[in-house]
Amino acid sequence: MNIGKFSFDLENEPIIMGILNVTPDSFSDGGKWNSIDKALEHTEQMIAEGAKIIDIGGESTRPGYTLIQEEEEIERVIPVIEAVKERFDIAVSLDTYKTKVAREGVGAGIDMVNDVWGLKWGTSDMAELVAESGVAVCVMHNKDNTNYNNFVEDILEELRESVNIAHNAGVKDSQIILDPGVGFGKDFKQNLMAIQYVARLKELGYPILLGTSRKSVIGFALDVDKNDRMAGTVATTVMGYERGCSIFRVHDVKENYQALMMAKAIKGVK
Repeated sequence: MNIGKFSFDLENEPIIMGILNVTPDSFSDGGKWNSIDKALEHTEQMIAEGAKIIDIGGESTRPGYTLIQEEEEIERVIPVIEAVKERFDIAVSLDTYKTKVAREGVGAGIDMVNDVWGLKWGTSDMAELVAESGVAVCVMHNKDNTNYNNFVEDILEELRESVNIAHNAGVKDSQIILDPGVGFGKDFKQNLMAIQYVARLKELGYPILLGTSRKSVIGFALDVDKNDRMAGTVATTVMGYERGCSIFRVHDVKENYQALMMAKAIKGVK
């Protein structure tokens, strides 16, 4: 799969996406990287530790997050995108569901949009922007409630709806990545099921991104706070890899990368 100028063999080479939140209120690292110098320093560290994509976000999507205006989000992310692209030869993803923000990101050189509303926020403008610009898009499952008739089948159907929105706008299959949306529109048991049955998403025919890093499902399962969820995250990364996921969006790059490479080595033994 091509993400910008970067080519990834996602069938054979799982990759780490490092999280760079430039927000004051993200649930686990809010305020830590919201200056250019700090953002670049952290990006350099994540690349050294094995990240192949940097996912830059300017609005927290934690439970109970505060919705910010597009202009404020643009002011937060665009200078960081430009600085990262100037300093490093790395694929950059923009974590936003707002078309205006994404359009500015495309102008600043992003290679991918990470849309937590699966192209369903507002109108179909985001899908049209993706088609027009040629950037990759991660289409995440999300909804504003936790009501399901058949959990796994409902997720598959709702992701098919997102893919249809993409196709109708002219987005190519080669641009699409799917995300089961752990932590979004799901209760504790449903989040566990989203990880357990993530292999079912392969039926739709696209690479899968798994984003579980430091999320509440880990906190509830292990009875630990947000600062003590690395081991739980690593466990989900390995289980996700075993189930066919290709991209892993994480805060703790080194630990997840090493676990992933160890799992790959074991899996590759003949």
